[in-house]
Amino acid sequence: MSSDFYKKFEDKHRGSRELIKSRLKNYLPFIQPLKEHYSNSQAIDLGCGRGEWLELLNEIGGFDAHGVDLDATMLEVCEAHKLKFQQQDALACLKSLEDESQTIVTGFHLAEHIPFEDLQELVKQAFRVLKPAGLLILETPNPENLVVGTVDFYMDPTHKQPIPPYLLAFIPDYTGFQQTKIVRLQEDKTLIHNGELTLLDVLRGVSPDYAVIAQKNAGGALMDKFNKLFTQDYGITLEFITGNFDRQEKEKANRVEQRFVAIEATLQQAEARVKQVEAKTQQAEARAQQAEQQMQQLLNSKSWQYTKPLRCCLSLIKRTLNKARHKD
Repeated sequence: MSSDFYKKFEDKHRGSRELIKSRLKNYLPFIQPLKEHYSNSQAIDLGCGRGEWLELLNEIGGFDAHGVDLDATMLEVCEAHKLKFQQQDALACLKSLEDESQTIVTGFHLAEHIPFEDLQELVKQAFRVLKPAGLLILETPNPENLVVGTVDFYMDPTHKQPIPPYLLAFIPDYTGFQQTKIVRLQEDKTLIHNGELTLLDVLRGVSPDYAVIAQKNAGGALMDKFNKLFTQDYGITLEFITGNFDRQEKEKANRVEQRFVAIEATLQQAEARVKQVEAKTQQAEARAQQAEQQMQQLLNSKSWQYTKPLRCCLSLIKRTLNKARHKD
């Protein structure tokens, strides 16, 4: 791989510097209590890349932020922004730090680039170098998002393997961190209340990234400041979006069934009305036949025959009277 290939790849597919900084602001509520508790806190960003997180920490103040990365072309961007960095392996850097010397250890989209054994050792070393209540933040692509887990993850040729959220969260739990939180990130928030989900929404709607935020024990009032942050839910899970999609499809099926029931009831009513019309038609036909029979009986009767001359005379008289009236 050429020296500038990865930087150009990141520039195109990771997003602009401004976009990444806006996303990283999601972590500021977690670090604010540490900023208030510790003066001039040390923060180390592993695999710092272009240095967006370092720049953000400098902007909010209260942190002496350093970054490490092996990619020289990425570090040129850090140098251009006058950030503190060194070209070094992330794990080697952690091993060189003193116990309880850091307030924050971060690795944004680093975990998926290193072997699992190195990831375990990285978390172990982070636990050692963090101060009480210090935070370890590891952000990585979320394989719960089916498009990310099957397609987007493999766009980066340096990725090793996707890491399921509960696996990554277990490592700091196992290592001895006091509390751990999975924070799902970068989702389309309109999907949370969208009542018209598509199958594509199910495939790609889960939060595309997530972070595991682990905190070292400190006890006392400082830990209480993090209670709300570590108990609330973040982002969109696969269970959430598939559950909403299932409910939506069931509601659609119920509406279709109700329409069929209504149509069937209308057809039954129409059929009943047709039967009523048929019955009335049959009754009319029967009455017509009865009248025809009565008429035929009348015509065939002797009284009708006997009175024929009289009827003829009456008809003649009527015609004569009519002519007389016309003459007058």
